[in-house]
Amino acid sequence: MEKILIIGCRNTMDDVCIGCSRCLVAFNRREGQFARYKDKEAEVLGILNCGGCPGASIVQRLAQVKLWNVPLQEQPTVIHIGPCLSDHCTHADDVITKIQAKSGLEVVEGTHPYMPEKIWS
Repeated sequence: MEKILIIGCRNTMDDVCIGCSRCLVAFNRREGQFARYKDKEAEVLGILNCGGCPGASIVQRLAQVKLWNVPLQEQPTVIHIGPCLSDHCTHADDVITKIQAKSGLEVVEGTHPYMPEKIWS
């Protein structure tokens, strides 16, 4: 079974996308980048923010996720990067590179497909 950790932008998660509902709805419906789990068992293990600009604490935050989940015998098997981070953050390349280098897991850029192509159309 896939155990998914979603990582997003702290600023967006705190101020704009409260509750990360679009990521969770997409997972439940297996839409967007979660379509890859359509015929697989998968669950969201957690949602983590980057730690704030410029993402300097992301490696420590990943280590905390591991530490907190050891007693639960649960660990992520794949990481999804939310569009709030991958598409809109000026530090995204550095943050994603750190995640890829240190996590040892597959890193998928993307979660939900619910971004309007044009805001006012």
